[in-house]
Amino acid sequence: MRNKAAPVAMTRNSALPIPNSALAIVALGSNLGESKTVVPSAMDRLQSLSDQPILRSSLWKSAPVDCPEGSPDFINAAVGLQPRPDETPESILKKLLQLELEFGNRPRLVVNAPRHLDLDLIAFGNATRAKPDLTLPHPRAHLREFVLKPLIEITPDYRLPGQTDSLQALLERIDASE
Repeated sequence: MRNKAAPVAMTRNSALPIPNSALAIVALGSNLGESKTVVPSAMDRLQSLSDQPILRSSLWKSAPVDCPEGSPDFINAAVGLQPRPDETPESILKKLLQLELEFGNRPRLVVNAPRHLDLDLIAFGNATRAKPDLTLPHPRAHLREFVLKPLIEITPDYRLPGQTDSLQALLERIDASE
């Protein structure tokens, strides 16, 4: 089944532009509980990790990808933030995992099981990592429509580290392959 991401609620973004080299990208998703309120609430909380007003996408609805059969649709979004000078990808990841717990996530027994809040660190400036608990940029971000569409909305000229194609070109490649 094709995973067509479609806008659910539009957001007016009044944040100042953040240079790509200083931008941390977080993808948000929820498919349990009150997803349409959980995702915006999580976006509000992510503001505390940024030195500038965050870039906030609209809410997007998408079918689950690589999830157990019968999983509900997701509400997705993306946030761009300027991490504080003392932050590292690892410190941001730790805070994202803590925020997931605060929103009701529990350890999952099934891979990609439905969840109240899923926060993925997609990129952290130009940093790269290849560790068991953190890979940057996110290894599948360039293949996921539900990541690319919200990201294009908040920063259309952004290029994922290691990618030569624009976000729009990556999205068009996904569309062409289906």
